[in-house]
Amino acid sequence: MAEPAIVLIEDEAEIRRFLRVTLHAKNYRLFEATSGADGLVEVATRQPDVVIVDLGLPDMDGLDVIKKLREWSSVPVIVLSARGGERDKVAALDAGADDYIAKPFGTEELLARVRVALRHAAGGAREADAVFKVGELVVDQGRRTVVVANRPVHLTPIEYKILTVLVHHAGKVLTHRQLLREVWGPTHVEHAHYLRVYLGQLRRKIERDPAQPRYLLTEPGVGYRLVGE
Repeated sequence: MAEPAIVLIEDEAEIRRFLRVTLHAKNYRLFEATSGADGLVEVATRQPDVVIVDLGLPDMDGLDVIKKLREWSSVPVIVLSARGGERDKVAALDAGADDYIAKPFGTEELLARVRVALRHAAGGAREADAVFKVGELVVDQGRRTVVVANRPVHLTPIEYKILTVLVHHAGKVLTHRQLLREVWGPTHVEHAHYLRVYLGQLRRKIERDPAQPRYLLTEPGVGYRLVGE
C-alpha cells in the first residue's frame, strides 16, 4: 500500500523543516504549501489522507481554509497553531477541523493525533455493530452493552447516546455545541449544563477515578474527547 499522504499548510519555514524530518522518518509522504490558496490546490491535487493547517497564514485565515475545504472534502484536518485560546479551538473545531494542537507541541503528541486521523480516514465512522475497545472499556454497539474491567455497566439512554457519539469520534475533540447537537438536536446547542451533568454521571460509571479520568477527557472551555488509543 502507498505511504499515507499529508498536506501541510504552514508558512513558517522552521515548522515545515521540523515536520518534514519528523513525518518522513515515519514514512509519511508530505506535500507542503505556504499559503491558504496554495494549500487548497495541494489538497485537491494530492487527495491526501490528512491535512495539517496553521491558522495564521499570509493570504487568508486558516479558518477560511477549513470552511472552503469542507465544501467539497471530508479529509481529516488537524489544526496546528500558536493560537491556543479556548475560543480559537472552538472556532476551528466548529468550522470543521477534526483536531487542534497548540504550538509549541510535542512530536509524540502530533504523531499520535495523525495516527488517529488516519484511522478515521481509512475506516470512517465505526459501523453500528462495531465493538470499540480502549483499555478496560468495551462498547458493543450491536448488543448495546458497555463493559468496564469485565463488569457490565448500566447506562441510561442519554448516557449511552453520549458515549456512542464519542465512540464514533474517538480520539477527536468534540465541542460542547457538536455534542449537544448530536445528542439532543439543534435546539439545545446552548445548554452546556446538560453535558456537565451527564458526563459526570458517565465518569462515575466507567472511570476508576472520576476525578482523574482515563477515558473521558475534558478540553477546558472547548468540549470532550474519548481517548482513541
